[in-house]
Amino acid sequence: MRARYGVPLTLTAVGAAGLAYAAGFEVRSFRLRRVTVPVLPRGMRPLRVLQVSDVHMVSGQRKKQRWLQSLAGLRPDFVINTGDNLSDPEGVPETLDALGPLLEFPGAYVFGSNDYYGPKLRNPARYLLERAQGRHGLNGNAPAVGVVHNPWEELRDAFDAAGWVGLSNSRGRLKLEGIEIALTGLDDPHIKRDRYAEVAGGPESGADLSLAVVHAPYLRSLDAFTADGYPLILAGHTHGGQLCIPFYGALVTNCDIDTDRVKGLSTHTAAGHTSYLHVSAGCGTNRYTPVRFACPPEATLLTLTARD
Repeated sequence: MRARYGVPLTLTAVGAAGLAYAAGFEVRSFRLRRVTVPVLPRGMRPLRVLQVSDVHMVSGQRKKQRWLQSLAGLRPDFVINTGDNLSDPEGVPETLDALGPLLEFPGAYVFGSNDYYGPKLRNPARYLLERAQGRHGLNGNAPAVGVVHNPWEELRDAFDAAGWVGLSNSRGRLKLEGIEIALTGLDDPHIKRDRYAEVAGGPESGADLSLAVVHAPYLRSLDAFTADGYPLILAGHTHGGQLCIPFYGALVTNCDIDTDRVKGLSTHTAAGHTSYLHVSAGCGTNRYTPVRFACPPEATLLTLTARD
């Protein structure tokens, strides 16, 4: 009897322990990633950029709210929010409460699909199947039907009132004590809201630095930004793979970027140009899959320094 059932019972116990860890501990084990990116003109002082992404706020997530509020203690020069703030139509007040201290700093934002639409219950195995079939979001699947519409306009109005710059298929600028940052952003490529033709043309003249911002790092967006000569692209969306295999990494990215660049700092090359790319693993999850494994929730403090 032991020989016949011992191994399955052991595997079941290990699986249950892993699920308990992923859902009970790691999903709330918030981290700060720190990276240095040499993209500034020579002689310019370093800039500290806080990137927050994929908050996926659900009512009652008090620990996440307190952690986000504490990030204001980093005193960044400016904040970039790369979308998917919501995972609950009732979550706008708590999202704004969590981000409230950060709204005191200069900032900019783009939205992701979960800001516009509430999540639907899905079998997680479908992400593996869609990857194998080359389908990602509305880029390869039928349009969503019967989805919940989130009150994203309330979020937009609050961000705008705080002075944050909306970058959904648009450009904007931040002025920081004599330094001018030009920003170019896209609406979410995951649901085909990106319109690069509306912002094409590359970095703006007269700015000390130009940055590109997008929620989902689809290759068409990365190629366009890179070919136009942006030195740094900031994105989110991937959750770092969310459920990863230790010592191996992510299995999926939920877009067409490769798993080697699912999170952190890397580079992207297109049309003879190379840009730095930073993909945030984000600090939340879809409300129907509230687990993380080997991929802690995070925000990132990027220190931009002078080029070598």
